Amino acid sequence: MGISPSKKIGRKYQNTIPTGEVKPGDIIPMIRAYATNKAEVVPKKTLGPFKTDVSIYQTPPKTGLRITWIGHSSLLIEIDGRTILTDPVWSQRVSMTQLFGPKRFFNPPVRLSDLPPLDAIIISHDHYDHLDKATIEFFKGTTIPFYCSLGVGQYLQKWGIVKNFITELDWGDSVMIDHDLVITATPARHFSGRGIIGRNETLWSSFVIKGKNHNIFHGADSGYFPGFRDIGETFGPFDLATLEIGAYGQYWPDIHMGPDKASDAFLDLNARIMMPIHWGTFNLALHAWFEPIEKLLGYAGKKNIQLFVPEPGMPTEVSGPHNSNWWKAYLS
Repeated sequence: MGISPSKKIGRKYQNTIPTGEVKPGDIIPMIRAYATNKAEVVPKKTLGPFKTDVSIYQTPPKTGLRITWIGHSSLLIEIDGRTILTDPVWSQRVSMTQLFGPKRFFNPPVRLSDLPPLDAIIISHDHYDHLDKATIEFFKGTTIPFYCSLGVGQYLQKWGIVKNFITELDWGDSVMIDHDLVITATPARHFSGRGIIGRNETLWSSFVIKGKNHNIFHGADSGYFPGFRDIGETFGPFDLATLEIGAYGQYWPDIHMGPDKASDAFLDLNARIMMPIHWGTFNLALHAWFEPIEKLLGYAGKKNIQLFVPEPGMPTEVSGPHNSNWWKAYLS
């Protein structure tokens, strides 16, 4: 099938199929739903603390593929001798200010200063829970290359990343790190913007990360769409697909998947193992904080899907299915 570049109407990037966001008529019912919601959207028991044993990074993974889930969509990916960080968010809140907004359920399990040397940082889109100013500013003065969706580079430059180390990618664009790892931007079904104005004026993407021996799909944020099958046919099979399972709701069904549609997307992608992301870290929807993973376990059983669910901060090799059940200890 191949992957087509993104399209714009005026200044606005478009999804590959018609996609609704929150409708004006849904605002009042949505506010009412939030006001009367009884779900445990924030854990009653404090999660963690989780702590990464950074000495593990001194020894390469035996399998060539190891993942550390920092939380939400922040992943430290060690793949075939390269180390990549995705959508790094270390701040306490994902908001325009640290005074209010969704707050972390647990502190990042590893300090930014303790991360191993990075070969690349990937930014999927400009939402606060994927693009964090304070975290980006930590990398000022480094020579780590950043790869991001079209238009997102303006924020990186504004926050101190030198332009020469920023590469913006359209859907279908690929870059090579040294001679043995390729990163390709692929479509997603989502939206962008960091405020009331400027909606959809930067692009949103998923990514294929292909090393010498392993091939990963990083889904970032997306609603379900036929493009997953196209990506699987063009770039698969994948050893691992990371797919969002949290922050879904009846008022925005097109831009987030939830565990049912995420498991369908996994089947479309031609991947071996599914890693759920975008859950258990921030309160971004009306469902209970643990509902996405609990539901996914059921869907995975019905659809014969192998899951990879490591504990936050635990560097874990991808050699087969793995479920730490870490959240079970915090259920009421």
